[in-house]
Amino acid sequence: MRVQEGEGWRLLVDPARHPFAVLIGGPGWAAELTRAEAALLAKGVGQLVQQHGALLDQLMAEESIALEWESGDLWLALEGDRQAWELHVVLSSTSGLRGIEGTWPAPVAPVLAAALRALEADLLNPA
Repeated sequence: MRVQEGEGWRLLVDPARHPFAVLIGGPGWAAELTRAEAALLAKGVGQLVQQHGALLDQLMAEESIALEWESGDLWLALEGDRQAWELHVVLSSTSGLRGIEGTWPAPVAPVLAAALRALEADLLNPA
């Protein structure tokens, strides 16, 4: 079992739990994800962070930005400015049995994004 957490976020991976091997949370909420859902989340967050970084030199100090990423049942948004941003996640299960919606505020979002990036390879390649 692998646990990472900090102020306002939590990420737990337990390969022994099936099908929901990943627990992810933010301020006041938590949800269980499958490895595939968590890997998709990590991929999407990584792409949003990369897009934000590529736009930094084009943004004025007082200018805000909103970026969205969607794949299948997962929708993500990064909202903020040059200095700080937050992440929003919505996962709508096609089975209709569960739905997840959560937010990681600034300055929590970049820390969570880094933790997901570090864990992405493990999520894609189960032990």
